[in-house]
Amino acid sequence: MTSLQLGLIAAGVALIVGVLVYNWLQERRVRRRIDQAFGKSATNGRATSGEPAGSNRERVEPTLMHGDGDAHDARRGRPADDVTSATIARAPGIAVSDDAWTAPVEVLASAPADTLADVPPASPATATVGAAGGRPSAPGKWIPQPDPDIECIVTLQPVKPVPAGAIAAGLHARPGKPLRWFGRRSADLPWQPIKADTAGEFGEFAACLLLADRAGAASRPLLEGFVALIAEVAAAVPAAFVAPEIVHEAERAETLDRICADLDMQIGLTVLKPGPATIQGTRLRGVAEAAGFRLTDAGRFEWVQEDTGAVLYALQNFRAEPFSVETLRLASTPGVVFLLDVPRVTEPVRVFDQMKLAAKRMTLTLDATLVDDNRRPLDDAALAAIRQQVQAAVAALRDVNIEPGSPRALALFGG
Repeated sequence: MTSLQLGLIAAGVALIVGVLVYNWLQERRVRRRIDQAFGKSATNGRATSGEPAGSNRERVEPTLMHGDGDAHDARRGRPADDVTSATIARAPGIAVSDDAWTAPVEVLASAPADTLADVPPASPATATVGAAGGRPSAPGKWIPQPDPDIECIVTLQPVKPVPAGAIAAGLHARPGKPLRWFGRRSADLPWQPIKADTAGEFGEFAACLLLADRAGAASRPLLEGFVALIAEVAAAVPAAFVAPEIVHEAERAETLDRICADLDMQIGLTVLKPGPATIQGTRLRGVAEAAGFRLTDAGRFEWVQEDTGAVLYALQNFRAEPFSVETLRLASTPGVVFLLDVPRVTEPVRVFDQMKLAAKRMTLTLDATLVDDNRRPLDDAALAAIRQQVQAAVAALRDVNIEPGSPRALALFGG
């Protein structure tokens, strides 16, 4: 074995060790932030934030770094902020029976001390209920429920039971964040999602406003508008309600947004033609559809799981232009990007493995190269390191009781 071969082997081993150490440090950093958030919560009892409510901060995901500091995965440009304090509790006015909802044991959003309740740890079966909470209606199916950990919830108690149409103004309102309405006929029955045409009369309603998504935290003016809307609906019914503390809800929203920002991750693998060569649009469409992708109105191809209808990963243009039937017929592109939105899919590690194989096959079919966002080739060692990042991200999400791909995750990482 020559000295050159020995040197290459040593360099390869050093690179792999460096990547593993970096990933370990990144995972430790995220966990330390979460632990700090838990500690602050226990001592302070309320959230703190260095940014104004409703700030639309860009998000970043963990990255695979070389010695020069360049990243391999799809970056979204968001600076990593410190996680602020947080505690978890049921919101005032939402009495949820133990058989209707299992509260998460981990930290997501702060609440006044007098609303804290002893809650059991969430089992894997209940953790997947996610944003809606839920109760089984049939094997494998869940009825959505209010989620006090990620929503500002206000309950209305009508003077007498009324039909869902009595709150039509609230049902049709668009306050700036997703708003869900629930009703129940009596306090000993579970909540059920309602629309204007839902049959029957209800003795109680719950308005549930999402506190944060990828567009940012619910701002104080937005929350004030939400409470004003509830006041109008309550006056029209008529119904009694207790307004939440706006400042506190805004702090909860900022805290939740900060936690989700630190845990947000998208992974991109780029299939790129070398030099001036390009991929004809018609050729690309044929290869993509043969691989199971379908072109959508969003301007990209999506790989959809048949059983659930969930989008596992997407294929988008390397250039800024979206795909369409017309552009694919007339134009070409230097490459495409496979994109995995980690929080929004179930079993992200398995999906990454599937996407990686699809990207490798397309690379061979199109006589292209698999590269990172800096156009450097991705070898098996680099792909293995990215896979470890996905594993670390999944663990961090579950540490705060956000199951990837669950309704809760889809709510928090949507928008």
